[in-house]
Amino acid sequence: MSPIEKLKSIVQRLRAPGGCPWDIAQTPQTITPHIIEEAYELVDAIESDNLSNILDELSDQLLHVVMISEMIHETGGFCFDDVANHCSEKMIRRHPHVFGNSHSSSIGEVNKKWEEIKSKEKPNQSIVDGIPKHLPALLHAHKIQRKVAHVGFDWPDLNGPIEKLKEECEELINAISNENIDEEIGDILFTIVNICRKSNKSAEDLLQNANNKFKRRFKQCEMLAKQHNKTIHELNLTELETLWDQAKKLEK
Repeated sequence: MSPIEKLKSIVQRLRAPGGCPWDIAQTPQTITPHIIEEAYELVDAIESDNLSNILDELSDQLLHVVMISEMIHETGGFCFDDVANHCSEKMIRRHPHVFGNSHSSSIGEVNKKWEEIKSKEKPNQSIVDGIPKHLPALLHAHKIQRKVAHVGFDWPDLNGPIEKLKEECEELINAISNENIDEEIGDILFTIVNICRKSNKSAEDLLQNANNKFKRRFKQCEMLAKQHNKTIHELNLTELETLWDQAKKLEK
């Protein structure tokens, strides 16, 4: 029995009468939160560069694919083999420069061809459709911008989004007096994502790095406060800013 056949048989046994009550009770909808959680855990494992952790998280991802495929097969739908075949056929179809007579010499050409093939597969769908609505907002914005860039709706260089950011900041300043800032703040965030994308950076990653840096420095402030026999709650803003400056110097 191949490894994948062994896993499929285990899942079938878990779902069969007399199997695991928890597994039997699951549906694709109840599994969804676990899929999202496991995706983030896989990213953490990859970033840790720990092969054991990556192996563990990849196995969790594979389990979800097999499990959902089995659930759908039980109701007369497709099975895991259909999923695997569909994936193989799609990869061959979307890589004509590898499996066909087409030629693409750069990543940019590959991406453009990929989007063209996808649009032919779903001719009545907008190019901005198909982006998962549950993506984190910064990543969602990046995906939108990358999609429209493939059809030429993009600034030629970094100067465009930087000038746009200046414009949006002015609009935010003017909107503050009218207490109508929601849209302007959103436009600024969208423009910042564009600057990141044009710089080949991930806004999601950069903000996460900034989050981690802030938490690291704030924890240092808490430690410095303890050294003065105080808690962070007992300090006023001026004292907190002084500790913050000290924490920044300790990082250098």
